[in-house]
Formats: sequence, structure tokens, C-alpha cells
Amino acid sequence: MGELEGGPQRTFPALPESAAHAREFVRDRLAASVASDVVCTVELLVSELVTNAVLHTRTEVGVSVRSEDGTVHAQVVDGEPRRGLVPRRRHPYTDTGRGLYLVERLASRYGAETGRKSKTVWFELGPPGPSTRASTGWGPAFPFPGDRRSVTLADLPWALCMAEQQHRHALLRELALASAAGDPLGIRPDDLEAAHDVSNVISACVAAAGEEHPPGADVRTLTLSVPSHVTPALLALRRVLDRAEEAARLEQLLTRPSLPQLSTLRRWMLDEIIGQLGGGAPTAWTVVPREPTSSPLELRPWDSEQIRASRFPTIAVDDRNQIIAANEAAADLVGWGAGELVGRRLPVLIPEHLRERHLAAFTSLLLTGRPRILGRPVPLPALHRDGRQLPIRLLIQAQEMSDGRTIFVAQLVPRTAAPEPSTGEWPGELKGGREAGLLEPPEPLPAPEPPSPRFREPGKRAREHDRSMSELERLSLLAESGRAVSAAQDLPQALRHVGLLLTRRLADWCAVDLVDEHDEVKRAVVVHPPGPSAYEGTLPSLSSPARGPLARALRGAGPLLLTGTPPMGQGESPLDARYAELSERLGVSSAVVAPLQAHREIVGALTVGRVAREQPFTQDDVVLVGELVRGLALQVANMRRFTRLRNIAEHLQHSLLPRLPEIEDLRLSARYAPSTITTQVGGDWYDGFVLPDGGTAVVIGDVTGSDIDATATMSRLSSMLRGISVVCQEPPEEVLRHLDMANRTLVQEATGTCVYAVVHGSGAGRWELSYASAGHLPPLLTTRNGETRYLEEGGGLMLGTGFDLPRSGARTLLPAHSTMLLYTDGLIERRGQPLDRGLDRLREHAAALSRAPLEVFCDELLIRLGSDSDDDIALIAVRPTPP
Repeated sequence: MGELEGGPQRTFPALPESAAHAREFVRDRLAASVASDVVCTVELLVSELVTNAVLHTRTEVGVSVRSEDGTVHAQVVDGEPRRGLVPRRRHPYTDTGRGLYLVERLASRYGAETGRKSKTVWFELGPPGPSTRASTGWGPAFPFPGDRRSVTLADLPWALCMAEQQHRHALLRELALASAAGDPLGIRPDDLEAAHDVSNVISACVAAAGEEHPPGADVRTLTLSVPSHVTPALLALRRVLDRAEEAARLEQLLTRPSLPQLSTLRRWMLDEIIGQLGGGAPTAWTVVPREPTSSPLELRPWDSEQIRASRFPTIAVDDRNQIIAANEAAADLVGWGAGELVGRRLPVLIPEHLRERHLAAFTSLLLTGRPRILGRPVPLPALHRDGRQLPIRLLIQAQEMSDGRTIFVAQLVPRTAAPEPSTGEWPGELKGGREAGLLEPPEPLPAPEPPSPRFREPGKRAREHDRSMSELERLSLLAESGRAVSAAQDLPQALRHVGLLLTRRLADWCAVDLVDEHDEVKRAVVVHPPGPSAYEGTLPSLSSPARGPLARALRGAGPLLLTGTPPMGQGESPLDARYAELSERLGVSSAVVAPLQAHREIVGALTVGRVAREQPFTQDDVVLVGELVRGLALQVANMRRFTRLRNIAEHLQHSLLPRLPEIEDLRLSARYAPSTITTQVGGDWYDGFVLPDGGTAVVIGDVTGSDIDATATMSRLSSMLRGISVVCQEPPEEVLRHLDMANRTLVQEATGTCVYAVVHGSGAGRWELSYASAGHLPPLLTTRNGETRYLEEGGGLMLGTGFDLPRSGARTLLPAHSTMLLYTDGLIERRGQPLDRGLDRLREHAAALSRAPLEVFCDELLIRLGSDSDDDIALIAVRPTPP
């Protein structure tokens, strides 16, 4: 290793305990001559540098320290000069990458020197003097010399990349410590060494390539210069990280397992580097299919204003389960003030019977990295401040923030409201995963042997003034925008994804302004790197004096090619002023504004703009924008109609659901959840009422169809059944026969299924259930001890078949505290799976919940079985509860 300069020195082995021994050495050398706070600082910095050397060089480590003229001189030497230092971007919440960062922050001067056989890292604390030297920095970061290959990581989300890097190094560091302690966790030592080395190579390459981009760029296309011989080491890294993730999920490591977005990005990065080193072509991150809870297209710095500006009830929770932001819509929904919610723990919004389950699931997520409901709209109740329970759908997404934290953004959508907001509506980010039916980024247009892709992104636009597009690129943009629009689940998602495509391929920013049915103008979406938009919201109305470009487009003119900041037009108009203000603030030098016209109606306008340093738009671009807005306008019109019809049907259906009676010694509970996939509401219904003879009738039914007609038919059948039951008071099979006959009197005879059941109690604490089924799924009986059986007797033809055949009924005893469940097919049926599998799942969950309170029983079934259903769900449960 060679001699250490300047004073007493000691050599330590490449073992984890060497850091502690180095601290003792520093304390012994300096305690008598240096102030205690300075000694503590030197101890900290030396131990960090020794830890770095032990982990990354695995050679003996020499430490030298001395005090001279009020200045402390320290240096740490290792025997691996080929491995340069790799400073990492530092976040206040991370556990790795601290050593060099702390030296930079705390030392007066610092640097690194590389010799033929060793590498020295030095620092000084104290005022400059005759023996001090100037800081030299850390030197080149590349660990390995030799031949290199270029690897392109296209559309890399920078914040997520930094979070992945920190987590990767934390896992590897803990594996190294575990291995040194004699517990390698089944990982070969040579694999672990190779993984450490190549992980540093990746970090160094990414750091070097990232320096070529503006600091604020959220998405970057990096060209890495990677040693050509590292493929075997990359394969070892993949094996080691897979084993580390497994160990973390089993709680064999202190480091938490990665959330889905980190592991997805990590796999993509390794696949890209290995594939391109083998001669493969790059695949952009934005077009790679991802798991339901994987990363959004872009991650942006945390901005609580985006939560407060969201149109949907939205809250944000940190990894301590504490609410850190909430908007007025969410606060109003649950009866709190927005400021009152901030600082409280999330369970304040969760009913008492679900809190234990929530805490267990949240803890499991943090400890295992396995999400259960992330990215899936889950039907459950929220707790109002006054104690009421509100039926909502909860949609949660995890975000890795740019400062290294994990934030959970949750939207609480009332089940009587419009369809859940999609990924494009998540505050502070642009989304891309298929969140229970949300948009997956469109795949690129396939083409045989395309030329090398020209990846455009915000960080490079300043250096690329030639914005011309080939015919293939124009066709590709039209195809991708069409796929993004047609695949979107709602309007905001469609608009934002089109905006994202345009700002990457054609423009520096874009805006979509929409006109609603009341002729009010609203700026629906503004997409402009590098930060979240502050320009969305309601605009002044389209008045007669308005003569600017936006006003002209909203009256049908265009597409219009604009040069410079758009003029306000003749006269003074607030709408013209707001449009000019947007262009001025974003630095527009060239823009195209085009009307969104569908079915002879103007529904809005699209504006795309370029900043002053860019090549202005041409007439070819105007034609391209004109072609693009035709499809976008149709989608806007269709989605508006789509949402309006769903709202009407859903409000109608909820208004028709009954209020269940309160009966002594007999508990009733019911739930209804509309589909999260389709925009139409079906004919699922339930009912419960007391008969004149004292019996309690419970009903479940499902009318064929998924539209307002089905909902109206359901209402008629439900009313007829209740009337027949009360007037006739006959056995269930006869009631269903009368209902089928009455059904034939309707203008259009309905088809559907139904179970009609009556519970009679006796003074001896015995309850008898009589029931009949018209082609419906069998009731499920669950005893208090968890025994389950389906009541398959009493079956018959569905309603509306036209056959007047005798119907059969059945009877059975209901044990005390047992639960009889009626349900519709949305609870159990899944596309591509046999019905028996769904019935078995229901039995398993019902058995596990047999002793839970009835409200919990229903909520849990809806959460466990209903979150991935693409159909409406109705269920009603009955439980005898003797004193």
C-alpha cells in the first residue's frame, strides 16, 4: 500500500469493524490536543471513508491523522487505485452515499489522489495555513478502464432513477455486512463482489451522463459509456439483487424491499444495459409495459399545491402514515378543514372496524414491498368526522419523490360520483401504469428496421434546434396519440397523455382548453417541462370582444400559425389577456392553435408552443396538428357523453337502493359498488323488508343489461316483487312465479336472475330460512365456527324465459350467529377463470370472516373480492344475533 504521509498511521483489515477501530484511533490521537467537537467530526468523516474503502475496494485501509497549527489533517488510503470515487446525489432521507457528501459539507478542504498502487482520500478541518492545501475534488468517477460501449437509457425518470440507486446501494451494503458477519444469505462471495463493483460502475456512468442535462430535467435520455466486459457482472448483480429483495421481504434485512416502481425500473435498466452490450436496440422506458403499481411516466418534485389544486378529493400520506397534504374537496367530503387534517394520522379517516386491517397492510407494504391495493380502486367506507360512514372508492399510488421519500397519494371518490380519476389526474405527476384499468403507455408504431431513434426530451431541446420531422415520425406521432386517446379511461387522462407525447415529439409545451355545456371555458390541461402546471383552471368566458387566437379557435377558426406572443386582439378581453399571459410566461416564440370540433360542435382548442431558442413551426406542423385534433375532438365529445350517462345511471341506481330495516335479534347489512371499468351501470339490486306476518324478506337480483334501461327495469321488478310479497304472503317459490308472470306485462319483458328468501324467528331462539332462486347464484351460509356451504336447493329458471313451469323452494335452519349471504356475479366472476374458482374464493374469505361483525364481514368481502371486478356488485347479508 505504501507509506502514509504526515504523522502516525495505522493499517486496518477489510472488515466492517475497522470503521469503529478507526474511530478509536482518531480519538486516541487527537483527544489531548483538539477540541472535542472537532474530534467528533474527524471521527465521523474518517469512519465514513473507511467504510467506503471496506465496501468498495476490499483491501487493507490505512489511516493517518495529525494536528498542526490549529488544523487537523486526515487521510485514508486503500490499495485499489483503479476504482475512482463515485459521489452520489444526496437526499436528507436516505441512508447511503453519505461519506463523500459529509466530507464535502463538513471539511474545510478535501480531495483525492491516485498513485500507481494506492488511492488516497484526504481532508482538513481548520483555517488555512502554511501546511494546508487546496481542495482538488474527487477525480474521475469511472471505476474500470478499458474498452467501452455506448448504452442509451431513453426517457429515464430521473427522480425514480436516483431513488433506485439509493435503494440498490443500501441492499448491497447490508449484504456485505451480513456476509462479513458470517451470514451470506446464500449469496456466493464472488457474486457479491462483482455485484458491488458493477453497481458502482452503473452509478458512475449515470452520474457522468446526467451532468450533461439541466438539473431540473425530470426525464432524461442518457448515453452511458459502459465497459464492454461487464455483462457477467451485470448478471451477477441481477441474481444478488433478486436474493436481496427476497431476504428483505422475509425481514432478514433491515433495508425495506423496493416498491414496484423501483424494482420495475431496475429490471428495465439492467435489461437495457445487458441487451445493448449484446448488440440490441434501445427501448424507451415510456413504452415498456409495467405492472399495475409500477412507476408513472415522470416523477416530479413534491408539491403540495398540486394536491390542493386537484379537482378530486385527494390526500397525501408519508411513510409514517401521517397526512401531509389534503385539498378542500377531501376535507369537505369527510367533514374536516383541510388544515385540520394535515399532521393527523390516516386512521382518523378509517372506520374503527377497518383500522387494524389498514395498519397491518400498511406495515406489510413497508416491510415486504408487496402492495395489496396500490393502483387498484377499492370499494370501502370512509369515516366522516361526525361518525357517519361514506361509501367511496379508494385509489392509492406510491410516489418516489425527488428528495428520496416515498409518498402515498390517495383519491377518495364517492361511489355515486363520476368514474375514478385516472393516472393523468394524479396531482404533481404524469402517470403511465395500468392502475386497475388505467392507461398503459402506448406502444410505438411498429416499423421494419426503423432508423436509430431520435429520442427528444426537455433536457436536450436547448441543443437541438432542428425540429423537423420525417414522414415516418409524423405518422408515428399520430398513431401513438390515437392509441393513447382511445385507450384512456377518462378525459383528463387522454388529454394529459396526448400533451406528454406532443411535448416530447413536437413542442415545448401544450395546453387544452375546453368549453362545457354552459359555455364556460376551462383550461383542462397544461403540459410543460420541467415542472407541474400552475395555469390550469377556469378561464374568462368567450365574450363578444374576445378576438385573440384562442377566441378565434373556439369559434371554429384554424388551425392558426402564430409567431411571437399571441396578440390580444381588438379591444380588451379577459380571455385574450389570459391566453397572452400564458404564452408570455412560457416564453412562446411560435405556436399553433387549433379548434377541437366534433359533431359540428366546438368543444375546445389545442395549443402547442415552442420557446424562443427553438425552430419555429412550419405549415407542415400546422397540417399535423390539424390531423391530430380531429381524433382528439371526437374523444372529448364521446367521453363527455360517456361520463354524463354513467352519472345519471349511477345516481338513479343509488336512489333506488333501499334502507334496510332494524330488527331485534336479526342483523342485516348490504353493499353496492358500481363497476370501475365500464361507464354504464347494470341492473344489480338488493332489498330487505319486514312482511306483515313478522318474517323478514331479503332479496338479491340482477337484470340483464348494463345501461339506464337495465336500471329502470330493475326498479320495476324490485317494486313488483315487494308488492307481491306483502300482498300474497306465499312461499318464496310462489312469489317468484307471480313475479315472472307480472314481468310479462311489461312493454319489454325483462330477463334476469333473483333470489327471494324469508327469515322467520321463534321465541326459542331458532330461525328458519325459506328461499327460492330464479337462475341466480346460490346463497352462502357460514357458521360462526367457519363452516360454509352453498344452499343449492330451490333452484329454477331465470326470469323472462317465457316458460310457465312450477318453481321449487327450500328450507333450512339458520344457526345463531351464522351469516347467510346473497350476492351478484360481480363479486366472484372473473374473465378467463372458471366460476367454481370464484365460488371457492368466496367460501374461503367468508370462513375467515365468520366471527367478524356483520359490517366488517361485508366491507372485507367487498375489499378482498371487489377491487378487481369489472362488473357491478351487490350483496346483502343476514345474521341471527340472539341476546
